[in-house]
Amino acid sequence: MGCLSLLVLGVACWACLVNYVYASGIGANWGTQTSHPLPPSVVVQLLRDNGFQKVKIFDAEEPTLNALKKTGIQVMVGIPNDMLATLASNFKAAEKWVSKNVSGFVSDGVDIRYVAVGNEPFLETYNGSFLQTTFPALQNIQAALIKAGVTDGNAIYSNMFDANYDTLIWALQKNGFGNLPVIVGEIGWPTDGDMNANLQYAQQFNQGFMNHISTERGTPMRPGSIDAYLFSLIDEDEKSIQPGNFERHWGIFSYDGSPKYQLNLKTTKSGALMRAHYVKYLDKQWCVLKPSVSLNDPKVAPSISYACGNADCTSLGYKTSCGNMDARGNISYAFNSFYQKSDQQDVACGFDGIATITNRDPSTESCRFKIMVDVDSATPFKEQGLCFLLVFLCFAFLFDMPLLV
Repeated sequence: MGCLSLLVLGVACWACLVNYVYASGIGANWGTQTSHPLPPSVVVQLLRDNGFQKVKIFDAEEPTLNALKKTGIQVMVGIPNDMLATLASNFKAAEKWVSKNVSGFVSDGVDIRYVAVGNEPFLETYNGSFLQTTFPALQNIQAALIKAGVTDGNAIYSNMFDANYDTLIWALQKNGFGNLPVIVGEIGWPTDGDMNANLQYAQQFNQGFMNHISTERGTPMRPGSIDAYLFSLIDEDEKSIQPGNFERHWGIFSYDGSPKYQLNLKTTKSGALMRAHYVKYLDKQWCVLKPSVSLNDPKVAPSISYACGNADCTSLGYKTSCGNMDARGNISYAFNSFYQKSDQQDVACGFDGIATITNRDPSTESCRFKIMVDVDSATPFKEQGLCFLLVFLCFAFLFDMPLLV
């Protein structure tokens, strides 16, 4: 295998490299830019329950990688854009990054197959900020991987995916890389934040894509199985919305690990998505606008601006999931978004006295007023482990069993 063994160019433009053993199948993007993330152990179990054999993460976060140890899940580790300049100009920095974030975890049982250099670095919204650093950073990371010894093992088009895919294949062939394996690093459809981002379109697109690649027919120019990563696994309420409000709504699962729609990944016996287990929520209470407060109250406008500036209001908009509520509903949604993100602290439902806490769910048929995940609660696996230990100790005591420590 050559040094530059693969290049990822999908819906997003990632540069990706590492020596590897090629394996097809569907993976998922696991983003962590959320105010109330699920415990990594819960997300890993969610991946396994739904038959995902591969996952792409956007940064080498230690808790995430630790949770993936000895799971059998293949991992693609991303390098964020803000590191490109350093890695491009300093080979020692690239060596250090590989040693810390690849070699160390591989030796501990994390099945890291790929390193993705940059996250959509060529988007127009970045105004060319990463044009001069992406490729040099890629070269340094590739060289560092090699030094570290990290290895592992006339057409008719009926859809745009095949056409776009083969456009890339043709370009690679014309430049002498016709045999270069290609991975679709990101592909998916958002469910909110835009009039064209909804559950129906997302389900139709993702199920159509899954049905297509599960045939393993490939494309006219590249027959065979296609390696792809769905974008994405879980919604992220702290992602940048510079590309659009839909950026926080790519997940096939909601923020709490519940499936948004029916999607058959061809990986479970039932054909249905499995929800995350052992998720704990904050109390069943919401922050809303007081019924007695007038919409003309001068405190309303600045309170909305503050709430939406510090929380997620991307579901409020034209033809979005919460876009059909009246003004009072919109205000209450903004207040509750800030209140939940602030872990339901009483002070977070003040807004100069125009808000109140209620135990009555203000959600509508299409608009869910969220209750956030309790991130401070103990993970279920720790609790289960403790229960097992107590039962074992009691059993050992009753039957006078020796304990090996």
